Amino acid sequence: MSKNIIIDVLIPAYNEEGSIGKVVKDIPSVVRNVVVVNNNSTDNTAKVAQEAGAIVLDEPQMGYGKACLTGMAYLSSLSTPPQILVFLDGDYSDYPGQLLDVIAPILKDDFDMVIGSRALGNRERGSMTLPQVFGNWLSTTLMGWIYNVNYSDLGPFRAIKWDKLVGLGMVDQNYGWTIEMQIKAAKSGLKTTEVPVDYRKRIGVSKVSGTVKGVFGAGYKILWTIWKYW
Repeated sequence: MSKNIIIDVLIPAYNEEGSIGKVVKDIPSVVRNVVVVNNNSTDNTAKVAQEAGAIVLDEPQMGYGKACLTGMAYLSSLSTPPQILVFLDGDYSDYPGQLLDVIAPILKDDFDMVIGSRALGNRERGSMTLPQVFGNWLSTTLMGWIYNVNYSDLGPFRAIKWDKLVGLGMVDQNYGWTIEMQIKAAKSGLKTTEVPVDYRKRIGVSKVSGTVKGVFGAGYKILWTIWKYW
């Protein structure tokens, strides 16, 4: 691909005022736009993100996937959409500087999508709960059996060619977003790979792993999504 490729970053964010500024500021300068979708936050997430230099969109309907779809709709409306879109969490658990590693396989024109794998990288002790680790193992194992793909993680830190992403026809509005993308990529024959990414304890309390409802809700939705597309 061209060295002048346009790269944008999309970050769904709900009540991340303590971390979102750090995330935005740590993103490498090769990125054109950092789009933060403020997903009905009740704190100063939007203000902090904007002051850090992000384009801030408001999406009052709660849901990780819904926020991603809102961000994609905005990018589609631009006269020049990105050629690569990177997804990143707003809680500072990922290392934004590793974006260069995540996009490298696409820049070489070898792959369509790259998953930043926390399973392959260095995880800070306590950064992922046992249900998260088990859920990732179970989900990726099932995808391997069903779709003959070799994923080790459902990590949110990922990059994909814009045209390939649009072609997937993403619809999930909540916890199933990441696995929907990986399943549809497999079914569509996209060239995918993983790169190791490091992971640390997030700033603040997780909306998923930090509550019993969130853990079971996410687990159910992920397994249901695998069954649905099977």
